[in-house]
Amino acid sequence: MTEKTLSYVLITAAKNEAKFIEKTIDSVVNQTVLPLRWVIINDGSTDNTGEIIEQYARKYEWIEPIVLPESRERHFGRKAVAFNKGYERIKNLDFDLIGNLDADISFDKDYFAFLISKFAANPKLGVAGTPFREDSRQYDYRFSRKEHVSGACQLFRRECFEEIGGYIPRKEGGVDLAAVLTVRMRGWITETFTEKYCIHNRPMGKADPNFVKYTFRSGYGDYQFGVHPLWQFMRSIYQMTGRPVFISGALLLSGYVWAMLTRAQWAVPEEVVEFRRKEQITWLKEYIRKLLS
Repeated sequence: MTEKTLSYVLITAAKNEAKFIEKTIDSVVNQTVLPLRWVIINDGSTDNTGEIIEQYARKYEWIEPIVLPESRERHFGRKAVAFNKGYERIKNLDFDLIGNLDADISFDKDYFAFLISKFAANPKLGVAGTPFREDSRQYDYRFSRKEHVSGACQLFRRECFEEIGGYIPRKEGGVDLAAVLTVRMRGWITETFTEKYCIHNRPMGKADPNFVKYTFRSGYGDYQFGVHPLWQFMRSIYQMTGRPVFISGALLLSGYVWAMLTRAQWAVPEEVVEFRRKEQITWLKEYIRKLLS
């Protein structure tokens, strides 16, 4: 299997992304390896997102627009619903890889060629991606696991994607995380390759006015998605060292503890929770061995 034999398709769900989507489209149309098809779903946008998509679709025949009516549903699983509408359009095509691409990121012209080469080199690679940057900030992967692949751009091997049943809409969100966990549970490899990165053009960092609510909710979601209590404690302690000092880690831990005390419902099947906690304990033991060696 060589790089030339691996074709890919992309699906993007966009809602009110007029400010950012043109950067994403420009990034894709300038790739050294173009997608076989790119389905862009205009999910009930009320700005001129749809006009921008249509403009590029008229120019590039491999861009296929879909327009969904504005929905009264306001939940985090809506992205998966839109994605699945796009998948229906391309599932009968002959392709090797399928990518879920956000409408507010950009990247260099060799981005997908780079990721494709990783799949060509490793037949057990199920999901691949890169870190994302906001302004000049990027998560420090010396203190994180490369097994998690950001939902900003997740490229799946088709066989792997279909084996897990694709994206399952979840009102609590985390559809991309649930997919990556399920992929690993099924024995596939998932990896973030740090040699490249994409740029998140809609920053959601610590300067965001909803930072407190977002970070607490993130900790709450960590519990729902099966994070081990010891892992969450260690992660929260690490986050306390960043700016604003103490606050991020304290909010993460508070959200997690609140979810535990209120017995929040799991957002993934119990078998995924068990797999994730076992995996995290294994990782913690690796860290301890490295510290003691």
